[in-house]
Amino acid sequence: MTPTLTALLCLGSQGKPSLSALPSPVVTSGGNVTLQCASRMGFHRFILMKEGERQPSWTLDSQPAPHGRTQALFPVGPVTPSLSWTFRCYGYYSNTPQVWSDPSDPLELLVSGEKVRLLPHLCFECASRMGFHRFILMKEGERQPSWTLDSQPAPHGRTQALFPVGPVTPSLSWTFRCYGYYSNTPQVWSDPSDPLELLVSGVSGKPSLLTQQDTVVTSGQRLTLQCRSDVGYNKFALSKEGAPDLPQRLSRQTQSGLSGATFYLGLVRPSHGGRYKCYGGHNLSSEWSAPSDPLDILLAGQLSYTPSLSVLPGPTVAPGENVTLLCQSRSSVDTFLLSKEGAADPPLRLRSQYRAGQHQAEFPMSPVTSAHGGSYRCYGSASTSPYLLSQPSDPLELLDPQLQKKMLGQAGPQMRSPEPQAGVCTGDSMRRTQGTHSPGSSLSPAASRLGDLRHDLSVP
Repeated sequence: MTPTLTALLCLGSQGKPSLSALPSPVVTSGGNVTLQCASRMGFHRFILMKEGERQPSWTLDSQPAPHGRTQALFPVGPVTPSLSWTFRCYGYYSNTPQVWSDPSDPLELLVSGEKVRLLPHLCFECASRMGFHRFILMKEGERQPSWTLDSQPAPHGRTQALFPVGPVTPSLSWTFRCYGYYSNTPQVWSDPSDPLELLVSGVSGKPSLLTQQDTVVTSGQRLTLQCRSDVGYNKFALSKEGAPDLPQRLSRQTQSGLSGATFYLGLVRPSHGGRYKCYGGHNLSSEWSAPSDPLDILLAGQLSYTPSLSVLPGPTVAPGENVTLLCQSRSSVDTFLLSKEGAADPPLRLRSQYRAGQHQAEFPMSPVTSAHGGSYRCYGSASTSPYLLSQPSDPLELLDPQLQKKMLGQAGPQMRSPEPQAGVCTGDSMRRTQGTHSPGSSLSPAASRLGDLRHDLSVP
């Protein structure tokens, strides 16, 4: 049976806490960073130690964290290039404060010029259900085994080995396979695992990640994501936060001169919910671009309850009035989301508040303009699965089309002359008028044409 090879962060042996940086491993010189020490061992307190110092830098009580862990958040900074920034953390129980856990893996903040970079310990996990006694990791292009390790018990009846790898650099190829064998037949190896390639992100222009659907989807829809760039990349890769697989596609040129690739993810399932990014690359290099901005795919209808959506202070909305959209539910809700039909922006999110026996969130829409017009729905989600949403509320039409036209009519001068000014409404000058839309404007083409015509026409 072929073993599997997976990339993950190596957190060390049982009882050893993990140490990581929040919110990002990259901060500017002179900035601050938060170090998170966490463990599943239920420690009551955590200690942060800085290399070269004999006394604990910080000691903090633990706090509950997701997935049954406890944690402490240590603020560090300002970070400067002239000092060493290597840390370890420990945990202990309040009834035995003199007995510390094993130290976490070291975490080093490297300060170079204007950047601070965190280098985590990256590991490969080679695992199989065949009960192999040893595992071998092979790097593509090398004839000798890179590493050979004894197997260890793993969940679900498997055995595994964790291979530390790094530091990873863009100038090298990082494709690996692993093998397993039994100690009584060391010359007989298993079939190789599927290849695993590390994607090394660099500083090239980041691509854009788009969806052909709304970011809120339902089961049974077909989900298609597109990665696009004005850089001439030969290939693209798609990643999902928390998922090991990184599908790749060859680039193809679009009519507008952009390079891009389309990822067909099939019919929507609950596992499709999550945060996606894409990368661009060139065939003759192992370096990948910086990631695209994240794209969240949200699945509606995964939670049984249905929130309600209403307008405050009342259902009648006048132009320029301050209004609020109120989303409510009697079921327990951590976060409410408000989406507008056909909008390119992701849904708005607000934490739920409990009032008068209901969970609710108030989305201010002030003052109301024609841009607010449209159909809205709201959803609820839980903090444990933020990409799985409730049933949608009934749609709420904020402004009817006649009122939107009325509000548009109040935005500029009115055309009272039955005959247009010379050269304004003819075909040639209409094209010139459309061209006056300045780059970077957020107006739609139709709205910009209307605004330009109002600007050019005189009113008697």
